Amino acid sequence: MTFINFNGEIVPADTKLLSVANRGFRYGDGLFESMRLMKGQLKFADLHADRLQRGMKALKIDGYSQMDAWFLKELAEELALRNKAKHARLRLTVFRDAEGLYMPTQNRMGYCLELTPVEEPRYFLNSKGLIMDIFTDLPKPSNYLSNIKTCNSLTYVMAGIFKAQNKLDEVFLLNQNGFLCEAGSSNVFVWYQNHLYTPALSEGCVEGIMRQVIIKIALENNIGVTEAQINPDILYEADEVFLTNATRGVQCVMGYGVKRYFNKVSKMLVDELNKL
Repeated sequence: MTFINFNGEIVPADTKLLSVANRGFRYGDGLFESMRLMKGQLKFADLHADRLQRGMKALKIDGYSQMDAWFLKELAEELALRNKAKHARLRLTVFRDAEGLYMPTQNRMGYCLELTPVEEPRYFLNSKGLIMDIFTDLPKPSNYLSNIKTCNSLTYVMAGIFKAQNKLDEVFLLNQNGFLCEAGSSNVFVWYQNHLYTPALSEGCVEGIMRQVIIKIALENNIGVTEAQINPDILYEADEVFLTNATRGVQCVMGYGVKRYFNKVSKMLVDELNKL
């Protein structure tokens, strides 16, 4: 049996907990963090706590000061112990626990931490590169909520349906201006003319934790990194493309259309990531 933590109480994962009035269910009124547990310890807890607190402030959800790195570690390690898991993927959903229609009656915080056990004690680069295409049906808007992982995820849902219908491994998302934004569940990095590029936060991408870590690792290894506005046409000219997120680390892309990529830089970055 798998257990979750719902508002501080550890209960079986199949316990019926939400009413139809829950604002996360009704309006997507909340945000979430995808995290990784390795050897019983939460990875990059400080970065997750910082992003979560800033997101809660932006959504005006009370209780953000409670969601510090110490609290996240305690939640993760307690739930891992209960589930007898040393390595796992975690999802912490924070929602506005209130009544009301669009206007809530209060801004109290509610939360739920879920755990999925995995076998990998480290990050592994995918052995088979991803085949990708661009999802153009629903561009992602650029505003002050774009960098937050909110519970309003319909853009990613529709991108996922497109991916399945076209038998792709992943898709690129564009922003409202037609520039490269991110992938369906990851940030995007492009290796072009011996320089690393990634969409700037102003382009509407999620402020990924692994994105921050990889930028730092690259700079420490004398790899130039530029956060920029990126025309998707660069995908035809790039030497390498890879994706990053907190649960999978780094994933290399093998092909976009007829274009094929190398994976030399991504291999090096994964090696350095595991040294952390």
